[in-house]
Amino acid sequence: MHVDVALVHYPVYNKNQEIIGSAVTNLDIHDIARAGRTFGVGTFYIVTPYQDQQKLVGEIVSHWQEGYGARYNTDRKEALASIVICDDLQSLYELAAVNGQKPLVVATSAREHAKNISFGAMRQKILGGRRVLILFGTAWGLAEQALAGVDTMLPPISGDGDYRHLSVRSAVSIVLDRLLGLREE
Repeated sequence: MHVDVALVHYPVYNKNQEIIGSAVTNLDIHDIARAGRTFGVGTFYIVTPYQDQQKLVGEIVSHWQEGYGARYNTDRKEALASIVICDDLQSLYELAAVNGQKPLVVATSAREHAKNISFGAMRQKILGGRRVLILFGTAWGLAEQALAGVDTMLPPISGDGDYRHLSVRSAVSIVLDRLLGLREE
């Protein structure tokens, strides 16, 4: 079983549906890395074209990998060891390929899309040995140009109502639990 995740900061939408690059946040880095480690994710890719944001990610990771944080919290060190920074989606796909073979690229969205696959069907693909890369968008979600390169999409995470504005950290944890969590089945 091999699943990687990518947190995409560009191209994403703002609340006016304009394409932007969003800022990297410390909480996202820590919480998604920890969720990934909990559920056995291979690599946690952070996609941003902005050098200052890449530098920030590098400093945060370095603190927990080599600095005081590495000695202070070895669990955090272990979780953040999975992080790889990418400039763009093309670089991501090249890095995620194994022997030239691109994984199944799956996107998430709070909106319905025609390419949706159920969580159960995706879980079966993963359990069957399919390599998967799951894209999570920041800000107001992945731009259409990002979605053009995906193979399929997971359905929106929904509760009892139409409110779908989870933090990306929450969404990652829920998706990973649905796809990789232990079940009494």
